[in-house]
Amino acid sequence: MRKTVAIEIIGKVQGVFFRKYTQQTGCRLNLCGFVCNRPDGSVYIEATGSELQIKEFIRWCHNGSPMSVVRQVVVREISVIHSEPFQIQ
Repeated sequence: MRKTVAIEIIGKVQGVFFRKYTQQTGCRLNLCGFVCNRPDGSVYIEATGSELQIKEFIRWCHNGSPMSVVRQVVVREISVIHSEPFQIQ
């Protein structure tokens, strides 16, 4: 069963290629959805996949890209189901 989560990443996550690494990880895990920067300096993600794919993706989000410093990861399940390949917005 597929589900979608909305993830907010807080910390030093802009200007450190976080979106690029997130897209690569999402594609590697065969997730659908997107990642984007927010004006407040956080990164917002919506990802659709299996329970196992989502769990692995969330684990990755806690570390992020090599130069990022993740302080907080906020995850909530949402009712949208994405079908397009994982992309940067």
